[in-house]
Amino acid sequence: MTTPVVSIAYHSGYGHTTVLAEAVRAGAVEAGAEVHLINVDEITDEQWALLDGSDAIVFGSPTYMGTASGAFHVFAEASSKRWFGQDWKDKLAAGFTNSGSKSGDKLHTLQFFQILAGQHGMHWVNLGLHPGWNNSEGSEHDLNRLGVFAGAAAQTNVDEGPDAVHKADIQTAEHLGRRVTETARVFLLGRAA
Repeated sequence: MTTPVVSIAYHSGYGHTTVLAEAVRAGAVEAGAEVHLINVDEITDEQWALLDGSDAIVFGSPTYMGTASGAFHVFAEASSKRWFGQDWKDKLAAGFTNSGSKSGDKLHTLQFFQILAGQHGMHWVNLGLHPGWNNSEGSEHDLNRLGVFAGAAAQTNVDEGPDAVHKADIQTAEHLGRRVTETARVFLLGRAA
């Protein structure tokens, strides 16, 4: 069986996004990936090399002031060295984010990730889920409870810690990890054929 290599390149300001990164990792591991969790705020040369050797890179950041965190933007800018050589071309990409509000302009953060991936020539993997919690029989415990298609989105109250990240949002992030891994396996098998 083909083992995709999935790296999760993320920044977390207060720990909430770390919870989601760990959930993406859990889903990817469950689906059979080799997974690397990389905090971009402390990225090393060895971790850059792990990203270069990955089949898929999942970007993650809290949404601050309508976009990814400053630390994530520093990482994105530093990735331009890979852009010059098109080192990440044809890798898969996906993303996840968290904010305090139900909307919080999370979509803009995910679109920032999509554009970053596009500039690198990467292929974007969307969430692949119908929206949850959007009818009278739905509930806040549904997967994709915030109804985002571009990636996994989470909402955590600003006065609560990482242990308050909503279980449905954690499960949605796990789903994203599985989906990225399954898609990477298809790509790898296709290349091998």
